Formats: sequence, structure tokens, C-alpha cells
Amino acid sequence: MTDGAGSIRVLVVDDHPIVRSGIVALLESADGIEVAGEAADGLTAVERAAELRPDVVLMDLRLPGLGGEQATARIIERDPGIRVLVLTTYETDENILESIEAGASGYLLKAAPEEEILAGVRSVAAGETVLAPSIATKLVERMRSAPASRPSLSARELQVLTQVAAGRSNPEIGRALFIGEATVKTHLQHIFEKLEVSDRTRAVTKAMELRLL
Repeated sequence: MTDGAGSIRVLVVDDHPIVRSGIVALLESADGIEVAGEAADGLTAVERAAELRPDVVLMDLRLPGLGGEQATARIIERDPGIRVLVLTTYETDENILESIEAGASGYLLKAAPEEEILAGVRSVAAGETVLAPSIATKLVERMRSAPASRPSLSARELQVLTQVAAGRSNPEIGRALFIGEATVKTHLQHIFEKLEVSDRTRAVTKAMELRLL
């Protein structure tokens, strides 16, 4: 998606006009980077990404309407070739995990030095993963603590979850395992409770974090 000159085309998403203009100015001052467009909310970001097909979306998380994590998921679902780099002031465990699970290729903080942000854009465009040092530390700590609190899933629950991970619907899982759809839903509810999650995607990613899958 880069142009003939090889520039990295970036869509800047931030709801604060002054912050957004500062990010735009930073990107435009850099060699090999071009601002393809801007968006001030999640829905507009999804629409602009589909229209402009940028190489990288620089995504804030706290946006009016559709949040940054949800916007990231929709953008990547529509076009897996677009890379999303989160640039935010927030670094809670939940923010980090939700962004990565949504498909973000990187997570940087707005307080980072300008050169680090520019290097992040270039790295993500090149297919690499970029994490701020504090974010990487949080993820490592979470992974280290995960085994101690690893829940136990039954053999049947693991079978159901494996089918979910393969992208199969409840009816398809029922047919594959020779059980009723209502039974599938019951197993999923038990899985959600044990893993302390509320949806299928988070169940799969949590199970992978805990090395259950």
C-alpha cells in the first residue's frame, strides 16, 4: 500500500484536535512518512481506513462512540493488511491486552520521545511488533504470574474451546462433537466463568496466555 516513492501512509486517529495536529506535524516532518488522513472518533477511523487503505493507523484508545480497541478490530477484520499502532496515555493491563487481542501490532505511550514514535511507525509498517518498555514489562509479568492461577478445564471444555479457536460456530461445534447446541452453550458458559471472560475471542486468547491451548 506504500506509494511509488515508498512513503509509509499513516491515518492519525485522536479525538483531541491539538494533540492530533501535533502528531500530524511530527509525522509530516519525518522522511518517508506521509499523513494519509485523520479521524476524531472510532467509527470515522474505520470508514477512513476502508477508504484510504493506509499502511499504518496510529490509534488512540479513548475515543467518543466506538473505542480504539473496537475500531482496531473492525479495521483489521476488513483489511488484515493494515497495521495498527496504538498511541495512548493509558497503560492498564486491560487496555494493553484488549488492544493486542484486537490485532494491534504495537502499543506506545504519548509521553514517548518523538524519535521512538517515528521508529515505531516504521517498524510496524515493516511488519514488526513494537511495545513501549513499560508495556513489555507488564506483559512479561502477567505471563509469569499466569501459571500460578491457571484454571482447570475439563476434557470436553477443552474440545469445545479448541473448536471455537478454529472459528467454528455453536452449531458446527455441536455437529463436530456430536452434542446439542444447548450443550455447547452450557460448556461455553462454564469456560467463560472459569477463565473469567465474557466472550469467545477473549476465552481463546486467555486460554492461549495460560497455555491451555
